[in-house]
Parts: sequence; C-alpha cells; structure tokens
Amino acid sequence: MAQPERNERQRLRPAPLLFEPSASVADPEHFFDLESMEDPKELLSRSTELALAFRAATDRAVEFQAIAAAQLADPRRFDRLTTADIARRAEWTEDYATKMVEFGRSLLNDPRP
Repeated sequence: MAQPERNERQRLRPAPLLFEPSASVADPEHFFDLESMEDPKELLSRSTELALAFRAATDRAVEFQAIAAAQLADPRRFDRLTTADIARRAEWTEDYATKMVEFGRSLLNDPRP
C-alpha cells in the first residue's frame, strides 16, 4: 500500500481507460485487451500507460481515504470515531489509522490549487 506521504512532484495524469466490452468482462484472462496486442512496442506502451494510471489512481484513493479518516476523527464532530474504530472500518492497524488521520489533516489544511 502507498505510504501516506504527500508526493510533491507533479501528478501523473491517468491514461484514458478505453472501453471494456461487456462480453469480455466475464473472461478473467481479459485485461484491457492487452492479450490481443501482437506488437511488443505497442504492448509495452499501453501496459506502461495502464500501470501509471493505476498508480496515480491508487495515490488519489489513498489521499481520499486519509481525508475521510481525518474527517471521521475530527474532535468537533459529535459522532467522531476513534482511531481504533477507523482502523476497524478500513481494515488497517490502529497505528496506520493514526498516521492516515494525520496525513488527512495535513491535506485538509493545505489544499491543492
């Protein structure tokens, strides 16, 4: 899982995830039509785009997890949760939940432009 540290470098824009035909979704071997590409240069290019897109999506999802954790732990909320409660809900350790709450607070206090 990604570390809860803010990445200061410019964010990578996810590659456009073209369409997935509904018939192919049932096939567990089907993955963005990569298995049908015959040109290794094209395969490398597209699979690299996908890897970068998924990394960027993971980073953003972790940031949203941290923001949600910080909001749930906010002492101003009458229904706030403890870090133990947050850890249980997110299937984290309590130490990781504490770090995510701190990370989320830093994101909330320093929003991006």
